[in-house]
Amino acid sequence: MREEGISIENPSVCIAETLSGKRGIVDLWYYFHELIDDAALFAAQEALMTPDEYARWRSFHFEPDRRAFVATRALVRTVLSRYAAVAPREWRFVTGKHGKPRVAHLDVTPSIYFNLANTVGLVVCAVSIAHEAIGVDVERIDRKPEILDLADRYFSHYEALTLRALPSSERLRRFVAIWTLKESYIKACGLGLTQPLDQFSFLLDQEEIGVAFDEKMPDDATRWRFALLNFPPHYMIAVGADTGGATLSLRTSHIVPLHGNGPQG
Repeated sequence: MREEGISIENPSVCIAETLSGKRGIVDLWYYFHELIDDAALFAAQEALMTPDEYARWRSFHFEPDRRAFVATRALVRTVLSRYAAVAPREWRFVTGKHGKPRVAHLDVTPSIYFNLANTVGLVVCAVSIAHEAIGVDVERIDRKPEILDLADRYFSHYEALTLRALPSSERLRRFVAIWTLKESYIKACGLGLTQPLDQFSFLLDQEEIGVAFDEKMPDDATRWRFALLNFPPHYMIAVGADTGGATLSLRTSHIVPLHGNGPQG
């Protein structure tokens, strides 16, 4: 089945090639922050935050939430500094009406577009020079939600029917695949949950992941490309991009921000 997705053996990120602006290229950086036990490193990552980010960090009541927030901020700052001569602590961000982040300062050429996602233990950052409309989502696949009820509530009629038609042993993986793909699309569009999830369907039982839009949606399915990645044993990641129809060339690289693998301040 198509939702087995792309393995993490994708080509590694090549900064120079990405900066060339070639259509279709999207880079995915990932950070398994819960595997790191280094107080000095965590302190250095925290020091990258702005006063506003620090205030948000302090508002979290639970330590896992605090760690995930720091990891996300450290990831995006150190990743972007690989594409431009800007120190990680110098980046400033704003969010759109529905929460999509973008670079507010410094102005760099070429422009860098990115999107972020996190779940328990893992944060990810998708980056593109060629395509502004990119989105990423990550979910754990070891949880067992009431998938059929959720599918009936949020998925298209077609998606809910195909989910029910699967053997029960295959439903959870298909559910997470559809959910992450939907999140990647609405995040790429910058619409958030203002876009009804039942007005577009993902087609997984074919050579390439396809999307079909309800007649109420003005979007063009031929412009979009999507990928699913399995990160064993617990994670699934979806990446979506409006490439204008160009083939999606997804590259992946692991990173530990400030751990001797990039700009340090």
